[in-house]
Amino acid sequence: MKSNIVLISLLVILFSCDKESKIKKESYVNSSDFPYGNVPRTKPEMALSAAFNRIYDGTIKGFEVENNELFSTFKYTPLEGFDYGNNDGTISRRDVSKVIKANGKYYVWYTHRETSSPPIENGGNDTIPNRDWDLSEIWYATSKNGFVWEEQGVAVTRMEKPYAGWRSISTPDILVYKNKYYLYYQAYTVMPGAPGTTGDDCAVSVAVSDSPDGPWTPSNKIVLPNGPENTWDHYKIHDPYPLVYKNKIYMYYKGEMGGDPRVRAQGLALADNPLGPFKKHPLNPVINSGHETALFPFKKGLAALVGRHGLEHNTIQYAPDGVNFEIAAISSIFPIAPGAHIPDAFLDNGNGRGITWGLCHFRDVLKRGGTCQSYSILARFDCDLSLDTHDPLMKDSDILNDTEIYFKFGLTKEQRKRLEEN
Repeated sequence: MKSNIVLISLLVILFSCDKESKIKKESYVNSSDFPYGNVPRTKPEMALSAAFNRIYDGTIKGFEVENNELFSTFKYTPLEGFDYGNNDGTISRRDVSKVIKANGKYYVWYTHRETSSPPIENGGNDTIPNRDWDLSEIWYATSKNGFVWEEQGVAVTRMEKPYAGWRSISTPDILVYKNKYYLYYQAYTVMPGAPGTTGDDCAVSVAVSDSPDGPWTPSNKIVLPNGPENTWDHYKIHDPYPLVYKNKIYMYYKGEMGGDPRVRAQGLALADNPLGPFKKHPLNPVINSGHETALFPFKKGLAALVGRHGLEHNTIQYAPDGVNFEIAAISSIFPIAPGAHIPDAFLDNGNGRGITWGLCHFRDVLKRGGTCQSYSILARFDCDLSLDTHDPLMKDSDILNDTEIYFKFGLTKEQRKRLEEN
């Protein structure tokens, strides 16, 4: 009898404690006060705003930007070893490939234009370029350290008529596959920006070599064609970007749709062979923004530097399947047309380690006689988007630029006049 009383007493105490804990838990769950001290690293059982749901449910989880492996700022360094003549616009280098390492040194390929005149928009002809990348060839350079480069000269010249690329070849990227080298590039059969075009119509061709130093044998065929009429990539297949992923060649590329301004997005085509045929993904476009978008293996998926243009510009995105990309980080002062050094770009080992540096280009604009003429120069960028590096200076999001930088983005004369009149 006495033991029964003790047992009943214990049950009452336990029930009371459980009831009290439930009351406290329910009070916590229903409270709008997010805990101050030990900020929960796992999602708490309470109502959360959309902003905080993203922290716990998003692609990259965590509170501090310093701990986001896919966040970085970017730092830039001028390159040594490239001659731009008198900087008068007659020599231009832009749109670099990925940087690879072979024969104990780094290699990069890029659009090279050397013409008697700088580009004259809407004034091009057989000898005067209509755009910065018109009348161009693919050149390459090598380096021991990524800062000082030695230009090696032409890799792929323009084709003879009527082959694709007779007008210009530009915007290369490199694929290393089964001990061969493949250079993909935009192949123009009409002048970029020619009357009667949508502005920059072209598709993608490829050249093949047994060595990064060439010689290169052009395929003289389109390997990534334009889409059918009235589809999103009907006119433009720009910025070919190959990776090896899931035992296939994944070719990302930019298309450009109508509208003012035009809508730019990124597509994906897959092949079992570097020369094709490439089959375009049924979910294209797979990235809704960006211009020259660089991608790299990261963990089991692929990450993307989504730069200029679109609602999601200046973002670093991630897709665990290489298709369904989500924003992982937002940054600023993005590299233009980045070509990163990606040691595991073609390994396809499901353990992507990220990137720490690469090359990009800056566009210098010359104004003469009311006409805008341009040329581009190559530069180096550094970052920390690597699982094997921790550089706190690259993770600092509190960037305070020099005052003059802000004033360079001041009002135009027309804007100021309108505001003063109001």
